[in-house]
Amino acid sequence: MKTMEPIDVFKALSNETRLNILKWLKEPEKHFPKQGAHLPKGVSIKGGVCVGDIQEKAKASQSTVSQYLNMMQNAGLLESVRYGQWTYYRRNEETFSRLAEYFKTEI
Repeated sequence: MKTMEPIDVFKALSNETRLNILKWLKEPEKHFPKQGAHLPKGVSIKGGVCVGDIQEKAKASQSTVSQYLNMMQNAGLLESVRYGQWTYYRRNEETFSRLAEYFKTEI
């Protein structure tokens, strides 16, 4: 796992839509009831939400949402899993734990 770069995390968190996406992905079952709709029966991507579902909820263009997701993934806040033509994103909880520790010890 790459080292968490706090400045990259803070940049990723400095946009209301990106922050909302992270909040929604904290409770994907609540915010994305169609979760996993594109997956065959028996395939599960725990906590993963399809880009299209995130885009629909964010009410933003596909390119904007893709850019936001990429930025958050590069900052270590998200993980992605590709299944067929679909990409699913979920929070990287390890980074959130490291960020909480960073606040306790460094700031």
